[in-house]
Amino acid sequence: MLEIRNLHARIAGTETEIIRGLNLTVKAGEVAAIMGPNGSGKSTLSYILSGREDYEVTDGDILFNGESILELEPSERAAKGIFLAFQYPVEIPGVATMQFLKVAMNEQRKARGEAELTTPDFMKRVKAAAAELQINPDMLRRPLNVGFSGGEKKRAEILQMALLEPKLCVLDETDSGLDIDALKIVSDGVNALRSPDRAVIVITHYQRLLDHIVPDTVHVLYKGQIIKTGPKELAHELEANGYADIIGEAA
Repeated sequence: MLEIRNLHARIAGTETEIIRGLNLTVKAGEVAAIMGPNGSGKSTLSYILSGREDYEVTDGDILFNGESILELEPSERAAKGIFLAFQYPVEIPGVATMQFLKVAMNEQRKARGEAELTTPDFMKRVKAAAAELQINPDMLRRPLNVGFSGGEKKRAEILQMALLEPKLCVLDETDSGLDIDALKIVSDGVNALRSPDRAVIVITHYQRLLDHIVPDTVHVLYKGQIIKTGPKELAHELEANGYADIIGEAA
């Protein structure tokens, strides 16, 4: 589903290269965890996948279902089924959460050639998904993320993901700032979306999230490159021993 080939990328307008020859393949149905120390390029990779303009790809390619996405705008990538859950979701004053959800869902349906949802059908879907994530209906009446706690913001993003049903879900440190209860609720929401035709990339510092969202593969990212790939047990090894040994082996 996703194939990254010899990717090089830097901060736009500078010579600061962050991704330095990264190769990664994620198959349909797979949950891939990406771990690594601070500054290794984890969040940068998520931003590049979503098309954030702050970064410039200088070499390599990103293929999504066999098609290069490098020239696509973020909205076009989203329409093709790429979803990014941010580490720090932004507040958008003046944009009602329910209106945002309705527009987003109908734009996705339009891109797939499907009819817009009727208001009753839309409300039914939102209520059902919100109940699964233990989201208070009052939250949905507020402007998007405005006044939300950290846990509420993450639940709201997983709600968006559940409603939009993307093909590739990229979770950028979605466990950041979550207590144990919120972590389990968010993880359950992600696990409910696991399917043979959907891939999930989980970017995290800590193994604790991977106790709840169990990955099929774990990739260690360091200085803009994948330096080791292994099964889910690799996350436990990293938790116990840190990155020093693996970095030393790759040096």
